[in-house]
Amino acid sequence: MPAARSSLAGACEKYLIVSLGSIGRRHLANLRKLCPDARIGVLRLHATDTGAAVPTGADHQFFSLSEALAFAPSAAIVAGPASTHVDVATALAAAGIALLVEKPIAHTSAGLASLLATSSQANIPLMVGYNLRFLPSLVECKKLLDAGAIGRVRGVRAEVGQYLPDWRPGTRYQENVSARRELGGGALLELSHEIDYLYWMFGMPSRVSARGGRYSELEIDVEDMVELCLEYEDPARLVNIHLDFLQRSPARSCKFIGDQGTLVWNGITDKIDVYSVAEGAWRHIDSHAQADRNGMYLAELRHFLDCARRREPALCDGVQGYDVLAIVEAARASMAHGAAVAVHGYAGT
Repeated sequence: MPAARSSLAGACEKYLIVSLGSIGRRHLANLRKLCPDARIGVLRLHATDTGAAVPTGADHQFFSLSEALAFAPSAAIVAGPASTHVDVATALAAAGIALLVEKPIAHTSAGLASLLATSSQANIPLMVGYNLRFLPSLVECKKLLDAGAIGRVRGVRAEVGQYLPDWRPGTRYQENVSARRELGGGALLELSHEIDYLYWMFGMPSRVSARGGRYSELEIDVEDMVELCLEYEDPARLVNIHLDFLQRSPARSCKFIGDQGTLVWNGITDKIDVYSVAEGAWRHIDSHAQADRNGMYLAELRHFLDCARRREPALCDGVQGYDVLAIVEAARASMAHGAAVAVHGYAGT
């Protein structure tokens, strides 16, 4: 017998979190903070100890998808390995459950169109967890660029890097999703935030070229460093992105080169520096620092819950998640063949 279709109109909201890795645990804590009276279930698809206590912050735990569907949650957060996203999310979408799927939306585009079609037919929001869209300093950068603070942007240089063994203290990096190809690891997918926020600002490029691979002695079977070049035609623009698992001092920054100035964003300190040709000087903007990085995750979750309750599209929806993955796949193809690759966004079903 199929599970009852979910609704947010009930007296007690029910939510589901799929998987309790580091991001799943963060979402669980934040969901409990924002919705103290909600009933929260956790789906442990890969747990080996079915007798384990219910995790702190949760009210229920399930060990099969059928159990989770019978719980009939109002909305769900899919936070397992990227290689598991499509199958789990499609089943939840078919039951009318609003979805926040952690980034990347999947490890491959195979089957992804079916998920998008299912969520559209069910009239539910499908959001992808690119949380940098909720970082105040980056939001301010986009506002400045949209307002023409440096004129038309002609070039971009973005960088992100951090030493993989330092990512999750207390765990063996070799066993983490980031290090394993079959789970959707690698710099291209794990560090695709940069690809997403530049897509958010400038849309889909025409061509992608990339070079990368495994350059270190890290015990991984995925790429640990990639250089991408995204080419735009209308208007003409060149966007360069550096991704790596190697930098011992974490780095995240972006320089936007316009015909009327330059904007530099430091994603570690949240500082923004703007050079204006008209003023002939640099201006420093320090008012958007976010000391507690959990703030952007809370803002992201509030947005998702609002979209779920109102059945409204999310800031970063499934189609945009598909497009970002299309850029990643074009980069992979370019790395394999040594040539620029044309890239196309979601065309519907």
